[in-house]
Amino acid sequence: GGWITRSGDRDYPGPAALPQATGCPVSIFVYDVKPGAEEQTQVAKAAFKRLKTLRHPNILAYIDGLETEKCLHVVTEAVTPLGIYLKARVEAGGLKELEISWGLHQIVKALSFLVNDCSLIHNNVCMAAVFVDRAGEWKLGGLDYMYSAQGNGGGPPRKGIPELEQYDPPELADSSGRVVREKWSADMWRLGCLIWEVFNGPLPRAAALRNPGKIPKSLVPHYCELVGANPKVRPNPARFLQNCRAPGGFMSNRFVETNLFLEEIQIKEPAEKQKFFQELSKSLDAFPEDFCRHKVLPQLLTAFEFGNAGAVVLTPLFKVGKFLSAEEYQQKIIPVVVKMFSSTDRAMRIRLLQQMEQFIQYLDEPTVNTQIFPHVVHGFLDTNPAIREQTVKSMLLLAPKLNEANLNVELMKHFARLQAKDEQGPIRCNTTVCLGKIGSYLSASTRHRVLTSAFSRATKDPFAPSRVAGVLGFAATHNLYSMNDCAHKILPVLCGLTVDPEKSVRDQAFKAIRSFLSKLESVSEDPTQLEEVEKDVHAASSPGMGGAAASWAGWAVTGVSSLTSKLIRVHPTTAPAETNIPQRPTPEGVPAPAPTPVPATPTTSGHWETQEEDKDTAEDSSAADRWDDEDWGSLEQEAESVLAQWVCVNSDHKPSKSPESDWSSWEAEGSWEQGWQEPSSQEPPLEGTRLASEYNWGGPESSDKGDPFATLSARPSTQPRPDSWGEDNWEGLETESRQAKAELARKKREERRREMEAKRAERKAAKGPMKLGARKLD
Repeated sequence: GGWITRSGDRDYPGPAALPQATGCPVSIFVYDVKPGAEEQTQVAKAAFKRLKTLRHPNILAYIDGLETEKCLHVVTEAVTPLGIYLKARVEAGGLKELEISWGLHQIVKALSFLVNDCSLIHNNVCMAAVFVDRAGEWKLGGLDYMYSAQGNGGGPPRKGIPELEQYDPPELADSSGRVVREKWSADMWRLGCLIWEVFNGPLPRAAALRNPGKIPKSLVPHYCELVGANPKVRPNPARFLQNCRAPGGFMSNRFVETNLFLEEIQIKEPAEKQKFFQELSKSLDAFPEDFCRHKVLPQLLTAFEFGNAGAVVLTPLFKVGKFLSAEEYQQKIIPVVVKMFSSTDRAMRIRLLQQMEQFIQYLDEPTVNTQIFPHVVHGFLDTNPAIREQTVKSMLLLAPKLNEANLNVELMKHFARLQAKDEQGPIRCNTTVCLGKIGSYLSASTRHRVLTSAFSRATKDPFAPSRVAGVLGFAATHNLYSMNDCAHKILPVLCGLTVDPEKSVRDQAFKAIRSFLSKLESVSEDPTQLEEVEKDVHAASSPGMGGAAASWAGWAVTGVSSLTSKLIRVHPTTAPAETNIPQRPTPEGVPAPAPTPVPATPTTSGHWETQEEDKDTAEDSSAADRWDDEDWGSLEQEAESVLAQWVCVNSDHKPSKSPESDWSSWEAEGSWEQGWQEPSSQEPPLEGTRLASEYNWGGPESSDKGDPFATLSARPSTQPRPDSWGEDNWEGLETESRQAKAELARKKREERRREMEAKRAERKAAKGPMKLGARKLD
């Protein structure tokens, strides 16, 4: 004789007359008309009418209905009866008090709406009258026995169902009418019964209400008011909410506050929304998963689409995205992400780049190449060093999805310019690191043209970590070079670094040389190994080339963990004597942080401020010890370990000249138009020459006495070769020849200057001073 939920969740296309039909899941309630049950049928029809006319966020939402002589059909939003929901949650690990506090808040708010705004008495508050939607929101239904508090339409309808009558308050048994009560008294008693059942299970009898059982202590005083024998003292639903929301109350928590804000988010000020979304991410871990998926996510998407929320929605958006399936993520998150990449907001762009690893797996190649990469490359030209560096790091994740033109042409053009012209040494260094990591994705012709020249150029960088990165770049891509290139191009470059002023560079150079020589010697001993050793040189691009494929992935994740995941190290002399780790010097103007070892596992960070890593140095020393092995595999591991440290960019740092080089000569090397091209036939400027403004005309000559190698060799980076990454850049490492040419050119200029001064002095002495107004006849 009651309503039956015949279909819990069903796709409901809706009648043709309803334009708003969307195919969303719904619930269908069915009442079968039976002969001799006219009273119950009238109750069901009244409930049909009430549900159709009452609209409130906390009352079960009516969608459609059908009334015939044999049955009644009511279509509502997709819900689950509270009793079934609680049982399922207990089996899954239990229901949190946060969820219950918000659920009861919604039921009490619905009762407040009925009694205070509509003057209606629900008359059926119990477990069977409460439903839960997909987001975990509690909805009040069971409107069968509702009646007017003003007496219109008669008194309360008779229930005739013993299971429901046990929730009636004791004063209803008094037929004398002498008991003074409020219009909400009966419903608040039933609310107390509902609270008892939520925490303790089905109510066996009314006397059990005297024992609160598992009801939380913060709720017990208010619960006792509800089930008091005197109906006059039972609070109004609105006052009950106010009491529970007081500081320290059961409903005074972050979850309820978040829900209340979301309900009124449309009328909040922009500043309030910004603050809310900034703090939301911290709380999401403690919130129910269904709530995050079905309530928070739609609000985040709406805030970005229509509320101009900006970058603050990104962190909570990606956090909620973890709860979605691949199909849902593709449908709901990716369109928003693609749209965000076209934003000109710098904060938005850098947060997208920092968190790219969270959504890159859901992006297909056409989307990356046509809608994302064209916007990302603008970061290479940004005036903010942080964005330029983060753009470089993002290429680790984008490279596998880039097409031939974007990867081998467009990206290489930007990398060439950054490595040659960028004023920030750490960015030049990280560009070299990134190139070493994505080298296997390049085409064979691009690898042949770019890699040797790029790493050779890096070894001439005035920034010491860049030179280390160049050496380790050779090691990381060792399988992509022919034996001829190893002997004629790579080893001459590495040999020049054996007298580098920085010990960290020399150490890496010696280790790389030994490994390359070992490889050449093995082929010399057994020429049949040549084909096997060079199998990857002309192979098509593949992320799995060589033995480093498995380890590159973890290396890449570590690299993109944060904008400043690693800081430049202090001078090598500060390290303990027994440590084999090469220390990187800090240029002038850069604060010297504490030494930071290589992390053993990938780290993540949601911020792009400088992060100081507190790790045990044992991991770093063990990584350095792997260099002691003479085989090639150990070199490869060391390359991965050391290069995994992205060098940070301090946006406030202004580059200053170092003793071994000057910035102007280095910046003059790169060229936007040429990129990494073959060297032109034009004769480059004479090596070793300097402008007059670069000479120390009055001060004493500076020299570095700290390291005997500093005076032994002049850094080739003081006057780098022209900007192209051609194949012959490695030839300019014969420093003695260049010094001799430079000295000869300087002497010739000095002799020519003296000759010109002598001639001018002779002419002036022969002619004498000219008189004013005199005409020069000759």
